Amino acid sequence: MSSALKAGAVIAAAGMGNRFGEKKQFKLLGRRPLLFHTLTPFLECDDISEIVVVVPQEDLEKIKREIASFTSAKLVKVVSGGQRRQDSVLNGCNALSEKVSIIAVHDAARPFVTSELIKSTIDGCNGVDGCIAAIPSQDTVKQVKGDQIQKTLDRNSIWLAQTPQTFHRDILVSALQQDIDSTDEASMVEAAGGTVVVTEGSPSNFKITTSDDWELAEKMQS
Repeated sequence: MSSALKAGAVIAAAGMGNRFGEKKQFKLLGRRPLLFHTLTPFLECDDISEIVVVVPQEDLEKIKREIASFTSAKLVKVVSGGQRRQDSVLNGCNALSEKVSIIAVHDAARPFVTSELIKSTIDGCNGVDGCIAAIPSQDTVKQVKGDQIQKTLDRNSIWLAQTPQTFHRDILVSALQQDIDSTDEASMVEAAGGTVVVTEGSPSNFKITTSDDWELAEKMQS
């Protein structure tokens, strides 16, 4: 990444945990909340100059206090989320200083991200609008309607999206302001006409969604 471009991170931790049954981002994994495991690689990544953590409104003051006790040379802000994920991420983007021109968005529920992967997505933004972590599909992929297979997709062209998803600030903010129904930032930037590339992620950079995922995370942490 050019030294002229400063990168910041938005950690999306505003979910209410409806599918999981509780706010997993604050649940203890080992001796620390999940969120703090996720935050650490961003604190350790030299390419990230500042971080914003987006949390539910009712947890704002508590998380502010907890993060204030974290010893870090890096600026870490805590802001409240919005109604939808894109509103929450936009709140996070707006809280970064004007110096930041590249933004890495990451799920709080992916605690095993590495500083190297974060850097790889930042470097991948050179010459394009964004770069996301993703892994090639190991399985044969079927397109199904009802219970009937419509066609078999070429596995070699299927990648499974992860985070960080990293973009030039202007196009990310512009995409987030559109009324686009989407499950990730990359598809919003794509819909806004942006060019997004992939860098290979890792199977260990999985998102904790179910109790089985949590058990796996506990095994990896121990």
